[in-house]
Amino acid sequence: MAARKRGPAKQPLSTAESQPKSPQPVTTSTDPKITASKPTKILIFSFIFFLPYFYLIFYHYTIETELKKSILINASLSFAGFFVTLMMIPVASRYVIRRNLFGYDINKKGTPQGLIKVPESLGIVVGIVFLVVAILFQYFNFTSDSNWLVEYNAALASVCFMILLGFVDDVLDIPWRVKLVLPSIAALPLLMAYAGHTTIMIPKPLVHYVGTEILDLGWIYKLYMGLLAVFCTNSINIHAGINGLEVGQTVVIAFAILIHNIMQIGVSSNHETKQAHAFSIYLVQPLLATSLALLSFNWYPSSVFVGDTYTYFAGMTMAVVGILGHYSETLLIFFLPQIINFLLSVPQLAGIIPCPRHRLPRFDPQTGLLTGTKDGTLVNVSLRLFGRRSEKSLCVLLLVIQALGCCFCFFLRWILTGWYK
Repeated sequence: MAARKRGPAKQPLSTAESQPKSPQPVTTSTDPKITASKPTKILIFSFIFFLPYFYLIFYHYTIETELKKSILINASLSFAGFFVTLMMIPVASRYVIRRNLFGYDINKKGTPQGLIKVPESLGIVVGIVFLVVAILFQYFNFTSDSNWLVEYNAALASVCFMILLGFVDDVLDIPWRVKLVLPSIAALPLLMAYAGHTTIMIPKPLVHYVGTEILDLGWIYKLYMGLLAVFCTNSINIHAGINGLEVGQTVVIAFAILIHNIMQIGVSSNHETKQAHAFSIYLVQPLLATSLALLSFNWYPSSVFVGDTYTYFAGMTMAVVGILGHYSETLLIFFLPQIINFLLSVPQLAGIIPCPRHRLPRFDPQTGLLTGTKDGTLVNVSLRLFGRRSEKSLCVLLLVIQALGCCFCFFLRWILTGWYK
């Protein structure tokens, strides 16, 4: 979901074309200027956050040379994917504008920026570059008899399927009730190819009551995997509506996932556990790199809209790595702001309270500030709690909340280590 009003399928005839009249001043839309918003600053800012990640890899933990080599090769390909995405987004923007896939930024209505045509569905570029990077990486890391190759390709098939369905949604504007089903369809390749365990560890305080430390859930575990994919994709899709939020929250969660994976590789002595978390890194690094490139265009003031293509793609990718990396509980805590946003949205999504087409804050063109409405979203609740803000300031606030949620997850894991499991 984005804060946009879709443009008409066909441009109406001008007054001069319909009948000869004296020219009159009219308000018309403006062709967009597709430029990256300070990509150098975003890259430098990202390197600052990458410092603890590289510190853990090269200094803090002793990681096998081959595993470290694979991570660095993947990081190099992802870095190249960042620049390819930067170059491809302006090119793709011209094509989608030509096909009338554009919208107007509702949060800038009443200002000159609100009249600019903003190309939509640019998440398709990020998804394609991600898939190319992930597929090329197989040449350097997997062999034909690799145990992880089947699940790796199944994961890519699910992500590819989700990109396709997301783009179909952007083009056809599918009703939201149907959107709930789309991730279930996209997750089928992963669910059918999944050959991992279907057991869960019972928390130590509950072992006495359950009577066992490990419980095999069988088909229920696969049902849980499918529901996790549905939640991750739709939770990012509904926690949106301001420039930079969809991509920004993905970047923050992806950083947290990388740190978590390296920490688990560093402390684990089990080879399968290390490979599972390395598998997660191989998919999250390309996601992070391509998302940072998209953020360069989507940051306020946005030159492009990411569309449902991106939100579905990002959500499915993170669901896939959480499932195959066997840390779905941790992933859900990383999604804490999305869970809160979903709970706030339930009354409107369930039809108990009237639900408007766009549950966005009110924009005041005189002051340039946003005011929270009574709609049940974290965006509006944040404005009601912290007061009126500019769109950029609100996005920064929500991303700080996202980062605090990830930090809380790490703190919670540290507190419960040895007691909970």
